[in-house]
Amino acid sequence: MDISNLIQTVLIYALPVLFAITVHEAAHGYAARHFGDNTAYMMGRITLNPLKHIDPVGTILMPLLLYFATSGAFLFGYAKPVPVNFGNLRNPKRHMIWVALAGPASNFFQAIFWAVLLVAVVGSGVDERFFIEMARAGVLVNLVMWAFNLFPLPPLDGGRILVGLLPWKQAHMVSRIEPYGFFIVLALVVAGVVGALWLRPLMSVGYTVIQFLLTPLTALLR
Repeated sequence: MDISNLIQTVLIYALPVLFAITVHEAAHGYAARHFGDNTAYMMGRITLNPLKHIDPVGTILMPLLLYFATSGAFLFGYAKPVPVNFGNLRNPKRHMIWVALAGPASNFFQAIFWAVLLVAVVGSGVDERFFIEMARAGVLVNLVMWAFNLFPLPPLDGGRILVGLLPWKQAHMVSRIEPYGFFIVLALVVAGVVGALWLRPLMSVGYTVIQFLLTPLTALLR
């Protein structure tokens, strides 16, 4: 493995990944506080300090081990979840949806930001490969986090959104999956099911939406 390429890749992805994780988790905490639960606020998790959200194993060790083990073909990781006491929400079932949605929504808005930056840099004639690749990485990382976290299985955000939308009986059945959900999702990721049937189609939609939103800016810079 080329160490120089690895270092370059880490430098390109470091800032987008840190922002993607940090804003995602802080958004959950902020939404929870807005709807009545101060747990994350009391624990200092509504912050843009990445050190508060990084999990040593899930954010650093696991992605590095997988990168070396698969030569960069497969990556997986996670941040330290923001603590939310759904029972403290003013309307637990309904507000759970908004708290869960806040994280992926923050990633989609960040993807738009990085896309705007990419179009602005390229359109202004700046030929700096590092910044261009970082902006592309920002779009990719955030769209991956947006799509992956919307997968409808607890404990992912999509699973919590599903629980909030379903009638009580069905919601209770789905919520019982949560203790095993991480292992089920990991198995589906390794088997390629999540990538083929969920990530790629949803990310394709995401890229299309962003491209449409940026059409006026692209036309202006031509």
